[in-house]
Amino acid sequence: MVETPSAAVNAKFLAKEVDFFSIGTNDLTQYTLAVDRGNEFISHLYNPMHPSVLGLIKQVIDASHAEGKWTGMCGELAGDERATLLLLGMGLDEFSMSAISVPRIKKLIRNVNFQDAKVLADTALPKNRPLQKLIN
Repeated sequence: MVETPSAAVNAKFLAKEVDFFSIGTNDLTQYTLAVDRGNEFISHLYNPMHPSVLGLIKQVIDASHAEGKWTGMCGELAGDERATLLLLGMGLDEFSMSAISVPRIKKLIRNVNFQDAKVLADTALPKNRPLQKLIN
């Protein structure tokens, strides 16, 4: 279970030792952004679509696939239809979500062109943002 930034950053090493990864996005987001979603004063800063969180997710997926392993995801992000195409394009292999989300997500996945999802992910990930290009 990848729920901390340190586990995500070290995924390439961990991938050699495990059969698969499951990314727990609720905790990963909380620990990456240092935002307690239960704290009413700062919970508005909790954002699982933050570039830092997405970058860590992509690192885990890439490390997993490099070792011939699959990556699943649990947590709110897995059932968020705004993220479905992006996660598919990033190469996520399995979505675990509450039963109420399944019909919506299933419909999205059945009607998507995987290549379009890949283009979306390649465009949206932090490495392709204008600031990153400027710095590099």
